[in-house]
Amino acid sequence: MAVRIRSEKEIELMRESGRRLAEVLSAVHAYLKPGLSTLEVDHFAEQKILSLGGKPNFRGAEGFPGSICISINEEIVHGVPSSDHFLHEGDVVSIDTGMDYQGWQSDAARTWGIGEISPEARKLIDVTRESFFEGMKFMRPGHHLYEVSKAIGENADRHGYGVVKELSGHGIGRHLHEYPDIPNFAQKRRGPLLMENMTFAVEPMITEGSPNVVWAEDGMWAVTTADGSLAAHYENTIRITSGEPELLTITREEIEDVESRCN
Repeated sequence: MAVRIRSEKEIELMRESGRRLAEVLSAVHAYLKPGLSTLEVDHFAEQKILSLGGKPNFRGAEGFPGSICISINEEIVHGVPSSDHFLHEGDVVSIDTGMDYQGWQSDAARTWGIGEISPEARKLIDVTRESFFEGMKFMRPGHHLYEVSKAIGENADRHGYGVVKELSGHGIGRHLHEYPDIPNFAQKRRGPLLMENMTFAVEPMITEGSPNVVWAEDGMWAVTTADGSLAAHYENTIRITSGEPELLTITREEIEDVESRCN
């Protein structure tokens, strides 16, 4: 199976989908506070997506009941919004969401702290994001996709963190999940050769302890760390260009924050 190469018109629609999704995530970040139910956060995000002319592409995907996945502390991904689950001071919260804009998909995730969090939790969040950007160094024509996977995994390993192996990033375009899968650790093969105007969603999922996971009883939704350790998740939709990759789901303010942390 070949990785699709998008036309300039298709890229423009994906760029707009991603730009709007980045605005959603920025608004959600500002909205988060102790005492909110995860269902309230879901409703806020959904209304923001709709107000920007998009559709929440998570809602109904494989039966998922929300517009966002909201995963707290030891939950890695796929946390289901609930009126019974509340945010507390010191929580580590991952928000994963996506937008369908005129038939083109975007997908992104961030992990944030609620109020004051421990130095250990802050480091985990920062290293997870850092691992993503280590992978981005290889998201260029002439490299192979699994060089990205290797770089992500090696950066997490350097800090003694676990890398979730049962879950991966993916291609994206007309559909939320497309070929190929993108693991976050080294592979035996090189993977597809990267070419301009390929589009992917890369998403490191890193744990403070064991990389082993426990799946929800229904076998579909919330995935947690087996040892109860904290987890973090960071994701962007990406376009391969002739040079540096174009991150379609990130605001200029966040790029500046990343650059300031690296300098």
